Amino acid sequence: MGTLYSNGIIYTLAQEGETVEAVYVAGKTIKETGTAQSLLKKYSDEIDSSIDLGGAVMFPGFVDSHLHIIGHGEKLIRRDLSHFTSAEEMGDYLKSEAEKEKPGNWIIGDGWNENNFLDRKIFHRLELDELSPHHPMLLSRVCRHAFLANSTALELAGITKETENPPGGIIVRDVNGEATGYLLDSAADLVKKAVPPVTEKYISNALTSSVHDLLSLGLTGGHTEDLGYYGGFEKTVSAFRRVLNGDSIKFKAHLLVHHSVVSDYQESKLSETDSPYIEFGAMKIFSDGAFGGRTALLSKPYNDAPDTSGVAIHRPEELKELVHLARNHMMAVAVHTIGDLSLEYTLEAIRAHPAVTEKRDRIIHAGLVRPDLIEQMKQLPIVIDIQPSFVPSDFPWLIERLGLERIPYALAWKTLIDHGLHCAGGSDAPIEAVNPLEGIYAAVTRKKPDENHEGYQKEEKLTAYQAVQLYTAGSAYAISKEHTRGRIEAGFEADFTVLDRDILASDPNEILEAKVLYTIIDNSIEFSAFHH
Repeated sequence: MGTLYSNGIIYTLAQEGETVEAVYVAGKTIKETGTAQSLLKKYSDEIDSSIDLGGAVMFPGFVDSHLHIIGHGEKLIRRDLSHFTSAEEMGDYLKSEAEKEKPGNWIIGDGWNENNFLDRKIFHRLELDELSPHHPMLLSRVCRHAFLANSTALELAGITKETENPPGGIIVRDVNGEATGYLLDSAADLVKKAVPPVTEKYISNALTSSVHDLLSLGLTGGHTEDLGYYGGFEKTVSAFRRVLNGDSIKFKAHLLVHHSVVSDYQESKLSETDSPYIEFGAMKIFSDGAFGGRTALLSKPYNDAPDTSGVAIHRPEELKELVHLARNHMMAVAVHTIGDLSLEYTLEAIRAHPAVTEKRDRIIHAGLVRPDLIEQMKQLPIVIDIQPSFVPSDFPWLIERLGLERIPYALAWKTLIDHGLHCAGGSDAPIEAVNPLEGIYAAVTRKKPDENHEGYQKEEKLTAYQAVQLYTAGSAYAISKEHTRGRIEAGFEADFTVLDRDILASDPNEILEAKVLYTIIDNSIEFSAFHH
């Protein structure tokens, strides 16, 4: 038996501007599109439910191509530092949080960003000691590539004056060689190991909170990287299987597998999932850091800090070995690469060990490209996962970091698309807001909503159609599902995002005002604005 959807604007996204009057779904699959009258006539014996869209606008289901679903859930249930606009405000908050906790309990916070403070202040461990003298403290920067720890946390981690920088990380020190509490990239792992392990209940709670939030924002699925962080592969996958069981919540999770847990993935019975809501994807590798903490790896030094060019998390030969490992396991790779030198090394590694299956390799972020690297990418079967919200977050300070000569190639989405490269759209939540409408707005305007200018690097703006394509066809193509997801046509999965207005035919400011009316997965309404 089946469902007829009609009486709205239904964008197929098969080509720009194409709409249909009605959609008939049998089971979990779109059977046919056409006029309401013709479908009613043809399938009158089979239609057992009708959904009147009431003039609303239906799209293929929006899918976030790169986020951390459990991390987003933690942001919902943990201490969120992302909204503070002064160091004083953040300090007051941390002090009051410490006073609520039993002595000895960890104070963990996420999302601080010194670029939002007038004085760009980065706390010193001694200042954190004053805020919480009896609690170890670990605070992650918005990019999650830089962290702050107080003296108690450093002691528990065994970090002393003699501790050497771990590979791919930096323990920032003062003139006397003492740690300041500022830890870059893998240096933070030394402290993370001292934090008590999370419980299964905590992981399930974060995951459940996250998925309910994603559904309310119109997302029918997400490509997520969580499996290396929450007490190991088995513990984390078990939580996904418990929460996304298809009964209580439907949501299509595509799980990237961090290289540190690939052997667990290969050996685990849990990886043989039979759930339609969980599938495993490429092997995730971090090649460098981020622009914010100047850890993205550049081919020339930072404009505003000429003594550094960033951090290579793996040497070029190690990167090649990791790609080789993925190929031995018949896996594609998904490589976090933000700086241009990191991209150069990543492409070298992929060329040294080309793909061995039909699965596509993914470049995650591609924050800074060069013309020669664009040409190289065009020769490879790769997909680029872009995060449009990075533009309003990272400009204008990114201009100081990179200088005017390089900035035209930073977060240059239109250039990539015009060169025929396949791009998918995501948020990198919890680093940026997970709302796909904010990502679409950022791709179209390249500015914050309250800014009054034509957009940062305005020649890189996308059309609304291109921006919506990132979260539909783009996300489907990234996981080789372009023939079953990302469009509204016969044979495709019945995943739909229904909005109260037409974001393809309105002023860009309307995009942010749009409300999600329904999130539909496999022809099942998983979120409705009318039942809340």
